[in-house]
Formats: sequence, C-alpha cells, structure tokens
Amino acid sequence: MSEDAVVREQRAPWHLWVIGIVVLLWDLMGAFDYFATQTQNESYMSQFTPEQLEFFYGFPAWVVATWAIAVWGGLLGAVFLLLRRKWAEPVLLVSLVAMVITSFHNFVLADGWEMMGGVVPLLFTLVIFLVAVGVWLYARAMVQRGVLR
Repeated sequence: MSEDAVVREQRAPWHLWVIGIVVLLWDLMGAFDYFATQTQNESYMSQFTPEQLEFFYGFPAWVVATWAIAVWGGLLGAVFLLLRRKWAEPVLLVSLVAMVITSFHNFVLADGWEMMGGVVPLLFTLVIFLVAVGVWLYARAMVQRGVLR
C-alpha cells in the first residue's frame, strides 16, 4: 500500500464532521420528540389537539417499536459516523427501513394524513425520509472510500 493510500485512510474529510454534527443534532431533535411523546410530556404535547394526542398515544406496540428503531438507530448511526465506524451504514439503513414502516402505518394504515392536518406533515415526513436516505448513502460512500472502518 502506498503512503498516499495510508494517509487517505487515516484522514477524514472535513465534510464528514460537518455532516456528522448536523445529522447528530437533527437526530437529537427526533429523539426528543420520541421521548416527549412516549413520556407524554405535558409541556411538549400541549401543542397538539386532543384528537392528535389520542392518535399518538394509540399507536400499536409494533409502531412504537419501529418508531424507536428509526429514531434511536438514526442517532446511533450519527454517532458511528462521527466515530468513523463502518457500522454507521447498516445502522442507518435499519433506521431508514423502520422509518418507512412507521410512516406507512401513520399515513396509509391509520388516519395520519387527516389527523395531522393534511399535506404539511406528509411533506415533513418526506423531508425526514430524504435526509435519512442521503445520510445512509453518504455513510455508504464513506465506507467504500475507506473513511469509515
């Protein structure tokens, strides 16, 4: 292996740190939302109507589980990304799949479209999905380049 290859493997590009920190902060917001909803934090949940609260608190256990996997997997994936661990890629993929399953429940199997007020929550979910896909693809590229080990 040449000296250039060794140096390339040892150095993380500047964008890894920027993306990693931004993704970590993004996922911390998701983790807070999950935690506040699951603990029924009165201050946080007061922004929702009684019907919306009933919707959130009525999620079946499997939806709560997939939501947890999506949220905490995303957070763990961001940590792995910052630690330059290749585990970031599969963890972020599992998080993404869990998010899709949760969203499928919320917008297809349940009445989330109407309950949350139409198109804005759906667009926000789409943004979350696009961020998750982008971060997973980024982690995959970093693994392929040897930045994540």
